[in-house]
Amino acid sequence: MKEFYCSTKIVSGTGAIAALKDLGARRLFLVTDPFFTRNGTADRVAKAAEAPEVEIFDRVEPDPSVALAAEGTVQVKAFQPDVIVALGGGSAMDCAKAMAYFSGREIRLAAVPTTSGSGSEVTDFAVLTHNRVKYPLVDPRLRPELAVLDDSFLGQLPPSLVADGGFDVLSHALEAYVAKNASPATDALARDAFCTAFANLPASFAGRQEVRLQIHNASTLAGMAFTQAGLGLCHALAHSLGGAFHVPHGRLNAILLPSVIGCNAMAAAGKYARLSRAAGLGGSADTVAVHNLKNGLIRLRREMKLPATLAEAGIQPRQIWREMDNVVKAALADPCCETNPVKVEDFMIRKILEEVTGRG
Repeated sequence: MKEFYCSTKIVSGTGAIAALKDLGARRLFLVTDPFFTRNGTADRVAKAAEAPEVEIFDRVEPDPSVALAAEGTVQVKAFQPDVIVALGGGSAMDCAKAMAYFSGREIRLAAVPTTSGSGSEVTDFAVLTHNRVKYPLVDPRLRPELAVLDDSFLGQLPPSLVADGGFDVLSHALEAYVAKNASPATDALARDAFCTAFANLPASFAGRQEVRLQIHNASTLAGMAFTQAGLGLCHALAHSLGGAFHVPHGRLNAILLPSVIGCNAMAAAGKYARLSRAAGLGGSADTVAVHNLKNGLIRLRREMKLPATLAEAGIQPRQIWREMDNVVKAALADPCCETNPVKVEDFMIRKILEEVTGRG
């Protein structure tokens, strides 16, 4: 039996930020990073909510730590907000979710993503880091009540952030499409998200503003898909490597995804092939279509100037070999492995790491 649900209200388009006032917040707690405080965006969002009392927590940083979330939770408990709004990328949303969750209070949660990648605005997931290990939290209480997809926040995205976030969208969609808990509903969302992102990312990377809302929407669709269907080995290994070496998550997905497809093709070739054809990559035989899918992602990765190996991403081979056992252990313990289409084993992870390490 398959089921699908999405309790998040999604408002999309220019001016969507006005939907925050519909929450009727009295005491608003805004979670963001220092950049959005300095450039006035945090104040703009707070004013849109029209809350009489506002407190801003602007210490979010990439790969947010358990300690940082704990600091914010202390402030949440002291301020006692009725609404928490996350402003930023996946890190801000992860922090805000964790703060609301660990406060032990019933607090309404809204998300205003400013990058197109994590899909966290509609998911039950949050990821925190402790002692160089990323820990995914999974609970329905982490899902925001409101997601605001306003393209006026996307105009100044640098190409590197478009590329990193774009491959996060692609990996979310692709892994959800072949995940063990996939359903007809998640398949439709994942397929549309993958095809939309794959077709429009080159234009967004080149600076064309008119396609960015399409990718923003695709990121949310991919989030809706994977929070129900699950993810897989690519994300488990990206979490493990990201915790150990602090390389951006989407960049790691870009490096890992072609190798993971090769690893999972024994069980998921048919679905990979259908996705390849839907994205216009063709292939009459499934083996050819899977090959085209891998090569299409490799070409896109090159076009968006992303690294092909861990060495190109700044992780030297000797670092990988030194941390190999810890990386493998963390990846195997990651809950994303549970929905990978093939049972994940030690040797599979080591084989993928050998393929993607590269030369220093």
